[in-house]
Amino acid sequence: MNDSALFRSTRLIDRLRSRLLVIDVQQKLVPAIHRGEDILRRITFLLNAARYLEVPVFASEQYPQGLGPTVPQLAGHPAIVTVFNKVRFSAADQFCKHIAINSDTSPDAHDGRDQVILVGIESHVCVLQTAFDLMARGFRVFVADDTTGSGNQIDHQIGMDRLRNAGATICTAESIAFEWCETAEVECFKEISKLVRVLRS
Repeated sequence: MNDSALFRSTRLIDRLRSRLLVIDVQQKLVPAIHRGEDILRRITFLLNAARYLEVPVFASEQYPQGLGPTVPQLAGHPAIVTVFNKVRFSAADQFCKHIAINSDTSPDAHDGRDQVILVGIESHVCVLQTAFDLMARGFRVFVADDTTGSGNQIDHQIGMDRLRNAGATICTAESIAFEWCETAEVECFKEISKLVRVLRS
């Protein structure tokens, strides 16, 4: 039996079944976020990995007229295929609109992608509400703990606890990248390994 025929758990993240959604990483929000610079670094790592592995990336902006656009470190990243504005705290409706999924449509319609990975801010507000709404629509939601944050660490922690208890899978940026790869034989594994070394340095 070769590797491609081996059983793989549906609890793992699959690059062919997932999308990455970057939530509200905006100029006037990031400075107030606990460990904001490290969060930016880890989101950038995931964007680079997503680009190598051809995982579609979307980004939301909460009321950009008042909170500013996405921070320069992420804005214009070649992995991001769509940026959309919102005023609701949950990005789920706008996200589903952009992938042509409505309340009567299966999450994996069109391209089989029923997994959504969430990163961004704030953990206990927009990230949490987006995750709950996406799970209610039938998506499998993964939230990278080290790529999300809030103004206060306690809010972040309570947000992660609520998400975990509700059925979201809490993970890390590095675990996502390795699950996307699945094997060291993937064509771009050397590039992903370099990204990991930089992240750990």
